[in-house]
Amino acid sequence: MNNLGRILLGTAALGGAALGYATAIERRMWTLRHATLPVLSDNARPLRLLHVSDLHMLPGQQSKQRWVAALAELEPDLVINTGDNLAHPKAVPAVLRALGPLLDLPGLFVWGSNDYYGPKPKNPARYLLPSSKTKRVHGAPLPWRDLRAALTERGWQDLTHVRRNLTIAGLTIQAAGVDDPHLHRDQYSDIAGRPDHHTDLRLGLTHSPEPHVLDAFAEDGYDLVLAGHTHGGQLCVPGYGALVTNCGLDRSRVKGASRWGRHTWLHVSAGLGTSPYAPVRFACPPEASLLTLVPRSAELDPSLLRAGGNPRFGVQANVR
Repeated sequence: MNNLGRILLGTAALGGAALGYATAIERRMWTLRHATLPVLSDNARPLRLLHVSDLHMLPGQQSKQRWVAALAELEPDLVINTGDNLAHPKAVPAVLRALGPLLDLPGLFVWGSNDYYGPKPKNPARYLLPSSKTKRVHGAPLPWRDLRAALTERGWQDLTHVRRNLTIAGLTIQAAGVDDPHLHRDQYSDIAGRPDHHTDLRLGLTHSPEPHVLDAFAEDGYDLVLAGHTHGGQLCVPGYGALVTNCGLDRSRVKGASRWGRHTWLHVSAGLGTSPYAPVRFACPPEASLLTLVPRSAELDPSLLRAGGNPRFGVQANVR
C-alpha cells in the first residue's frame, strides 16, 4: 500500500472512531454543570435553580429518564424547563417519568419547536448555514397540549406570553416568558414593561436565544434570561468550539453564562438530547445546569465572568 492509501485508510478509521464515540458514548454522557450568578437583590439568600432543556425524548430512552429523575436529589428551589421536550408522538409518558420527581418542586416552562412538531430527516449541511437562510421543515404535530395538562396539573406554570409573581424559598420573583422565536411565535409585546424593581429576581424565559428577544428582556430590566435550543453547537471542534448556534446568537454564547447588555445575565443550556435523525454529540456532552443565584453585590472573581463562560464552573459527568 502506498503512502496515499495509508493516509486515506487512517483518515477513514479516525473518522469512523470519532463517529462511533459521538453516537454511542458522548451523547449518553449525562453532565451536570454548576454556575454561580450574581443576579439577586442585595441581602437575598442564595437560590438554587435547576435548568433543563431540549430533552428531545423518545419512548425508549430509559437512561436519560433515570438520570433526569435523579436530579431531584439536588433539591433545587426552582426548576426551569426551556422546551423541546418531545421527539415522538408517544413520548409524553417518557417525559413525565423523567420529570416526575422534579414536578414535586416549583417549576416554570416555555415551549420549543420540538414540542409542537416532530423531527424530520434533514441534510446535516443545512446547519452550517445561517438559520435565516434555511427553510424550516416541520414534522407531524406533537401532543404538547397533553404534556402541558400533565405539567400544570402537578403545579408547574406555563409562562408562554404571561408574567407571574412568585414567592420561592422566601424570595419574590417576577417571571415572564415568550413562545419559541425559532418558529416566529414570540410576541414580546404581550409581556412588555419593566418588572417591579423591588423584587428579588426578575427572570425571563425563551426557548431560542434570539438577540431581538434578549434585547427586549434586557431593555425591560430583567436580571436573568434562560434559554436552550442551541445544543451547545452539538458538534464542536476542540480548541475552537461550536461551528454553529442554529439561531442568531454568536458562537461565544452557545452554552453557559454570559452578560447580555450591562445588567442582564444570559444562561443557555446545551440541552440533554438530539434529533433522532442526528443522534451525535462531539466535544459537547448533554447537560443540565444547577445555578446558584446570589446577590448582585457578591464579590466574584472578574476573570470568571467572561462572555460565553461559566462563573465558578464545575462539571460532573456520568454515563448510565
